[in-house]
Amino acid sequence: MNSILRILPWKRILVMTISVLTLLIIFNFYGLYTNQFYFFKFDNYIFPILTLVHFGFLYVLWFKIKEEEIADPKMRNLEYALYAICAVYVFKFFDTVLILLSYGEFENHVIPETFMPIGLLILVLYVLLIGLTLLAFKYRKDKVGAYNFDDMNQHIDSWE
Repeated sequence: MNSILRILPWKRILVMTISVLTLLIIFNFYGLYTNQFYFFKFDNYIFPILTLVHFGFLYVLWFKIKEEEIADPKMRNLEYALYAICAVYVFKFFDTVLILLSYGEFENHVIPETFMPIGLLILVLYVLLIGLTLLAFKYRKDKVGAYNFDDMNQHIDSWE
């Protein structure tokens, strides 16, 4: 684990995550079976909207590390929302696997030549995104600190 953390410092994690998210947002509009982009399907806009939480968490993580601040309840809420969104990332990964495994079922149909290369690229991007997200959680715990709000409440004078 330490070798992974040495190879991928927190700044590189942020840049790579933003790059992977941007590519996946673009590929979210792409249809593997048809080799076309679909911008008028409502379903294609759910993933980009969910990634806004991820971008927000990355910004807060960058700010907290840069300013050497401790974790706060807003950051905790963003991280907990990102836990649920990670489940969506895992779902999208398995959805892509199922699409790629269905290649043999459509042998008699015309499937574009880009089906497997783009599909495998999307699959690798989802694996990268899940791994980078878990590393971002690790860096949050190491650099920003644990969510210990009991100590924070003891220093508040309620009479002021």
